[in-house]
Amino acid sequence: MDLLLIIKAIILGFVEGLTEFAPVSSTGHMIIVDDMWLRSEEFLGKYGANTFKVVIQLGSILAVVVTFKDRFIDLLGMGRIKNKLSGQSGGRLKLTQVIVGLIPAGIFGVLFEDYIDEHLFSTETVLIGLVIGAVFMIIADRFGPKIPKVETVDQITYKQAITIGLIQCFSLWPGFSRSGSTISGGVLIGLSHRAAADFTFIMAVPIMAGASFLSLLKNWQYITIDALPFFIAGFFSAFVFALISIRFFLKLIDKIKLVPFAIYRILLALIIFLVYI
Repeated sequence: MDLLLIIKAIILGFVEGLTEFAPVSSTGHMIIVDDMWLRSEEFLGKYGANTFKVVIQLGSILAVVVTFKDRFIDLLGMGRIKNKLSGQSGGRLKLTQVIVGLIPAGIFGVLFEDYIDEHLFSTETVLIGLVIGAVFMIIADRFGPKIPKVETVDQITYKQAITIGLIQCFSLWPGFSRSGSTISGGVLIGLSHRAAADFTFIMAVPIMAGASFLSLLKNWQYITIDALPFFIAGFFSAFVFALISIRFFLKLIDKIKLVPFAIYRILLALIIFLVYI
């Protein structure tokens, strides 16, 4: 077993877990870190570098399931969650609302998957996504309602769910960020930052899990005994750091809003552009 490869796998898992659900674009960070430093195609080529990235993404997904386990149990009809505002049961987020939010990006993702994979996965396109996504986040904080109409995820309507789903399509451009687009979109249409973040994370599980499992089915040949140590190290690294990141982010988002994340994205894009482009 190559210890250096294990360390690199853990580093990629760290980057994935730490950035997957913050509005900074995990895909963008993975491409930047990988292309400019780790170069997983070189050290994981024989194990399938893209398959490895799918596996560690599943670690992040598991972290969301653990964090929102009661919510998912409720959505599947196996439990009841009390409304945080009224203290009474009822008026809860419905599974059909989550599905409605998933449909637009699901359709566009299927239609344009090959084009996106072929033309948009580069450092240059990621920098564009980082900056444009940051501008969108600043607009959301600047022009969103000062007093949110929707304080918790249980108050989301079907119209709001489909609107957020449509806005999520922007995140198909690497670097734009799924959570950045959906939280910003939610804030613009009257959701609190926390309600938008909760809905974003809940929507992320089925769409990310579905895409990941389809990718694994296509590339199952890379899941070999030799590859398992790297996949396991990356998976658990992503899971642990995503678990930490999600809980920290959910406590922070209503306090600092989106602008600090937007500033970070712009500074990151500027530094990468000046140093590497």
